[in-house]
Amino acid sequence: MKKYRLKNGITVIFEKRPSKSAAVEVMFKVGSNYENKKISGISHFLEHMLFEGTKKRKDSRTIANEIEKYGAEFNAYTTGDRTAFFIKIINKRFEIALDILSDMAANSLFDKKMIEKEKQVIFKEIDMLIDDPKLHQWVLFQKNIFEKHPAKNPTYGSVGAVKSINKNLLQAYYNKHYVPNNMIISVVGNADNVKEKVEKYFSNLKPRKLAQRKRVKEPIQEKIKKFVEKRKTHISYMVLGYKTVSRMHKDSYVFDAINAILGKGQSGWIFEEIRNKQGLAYQVGVQNELESDYGSFAVFAGLDKKNIGKAKKIILQQFRKLEKISKNELEEAKTYIEGNYTLNMEDNFQAADNLAFWETIKTASLADNYLKNIKKVKVKDIKRVAGKYLNDKYTLVVIEQK
Repeated sequence: MKKYRLKNGITVIFEKRPSKSAAVEVMFKVGSNYENKKISGISHFLEHMLFEGTKKRKDSRTIANEIEKYGAEFNAYTTGDRTAFFIKIINKRFEIALDILSDMAANSLFDKKMIEKEKQVIFKEIDMLIDDPKLHQWVLFQKNIFEKHPAKNPTYGSVGAVKSINKNLLQAYYNKHYVPNNMIISVVGNADNVKEKVEKYFSNLKPRKLAQRKRVKEPIQEKIKKFVEKRKTHISYMVLGYKTVSRMHKDSYVFDAINAILGKGQSGWIFEEIRNKQGLAYQVGVQNELESDYGSFAVFAGLDKKNIGKAKKIILQQFRKLEKISKNELEEAKTYIEGNYTLNMEDNFQAADNLAFWETIKTASLADNYLKNIKKVKVKDIKRVAGKYLNDKYTLVVIEQK
């Protein structure tokens, strides 16, 4: 892996591979955690708007067609801390990806008609997320587990805030955050002269003074929190979890190992106990989120409401069982992480996204040390972390069938 810093502040990361494709990701270090109530959802809105036309490419269809006519893939996403746009394309078309992404980043029109049209699309997206309990349960979980941290707010914002967003607000937020010194360009695949080619397409962007996000000290949870939303559904949905640590905390690798022990496919402890042995749920799993200044760990299940109490008891029992874990069980988790991580990183886009992620956390070179840090996790670490964090002061969110 090579890393460069362009004169205008863009960080360029490149990993050359003997591949027939190249993935290019442009990531801005901004997301919904940088917003206030008035502009809630604006990062996600801007993600949509950058596809809605530039001075050179008049609308979304033109942009999409120019990518897809080469058989390439493109997409984007927004999180609390990042907004990313990517194109995966055959390597001889690499510069086309740079041309399109640089045009989107520098020359988006923010046309008033397109803004109003895209609001309707986002309203439908919000409705879809709320309608789907499998997705909405996580919105409710974040809202209830965090008290002060902006991670408590959904990335899509609120309908009221999105309604009030206009061109001036979009332009001001864009000018503040979507600048070269807040940008990472991550390239993985078979490409040559990457630094020079990125400079060719992105060097005209002008840096600005960056606005820093105010860091919030999230209070320690001192009691059980429970939230129930009743709905007309065929089954109920539950999430039981905890606030944990940030990605740079040494215990974050321990949580990765615990995630593997409890949630590795159909042989993880949670799936084995709740579905295989007890038949209490069809959908069951574990989610481990580790970000720049916060983290959460949760178990989720889709089940009949009469089984929620039984499932909760089993989950808490599995957390206590971690305090008696054997060396062999930990080693199995490590080999699972190694295999799963290595297979995921074979995909050029996944690898480019991973490098950009670590760069937003601290530096992309940490990606190279990830498996080494996993191998350092010891049995005593699992026992200590399980006892400290996965305690009796959990947050339980339930979407309960009427």
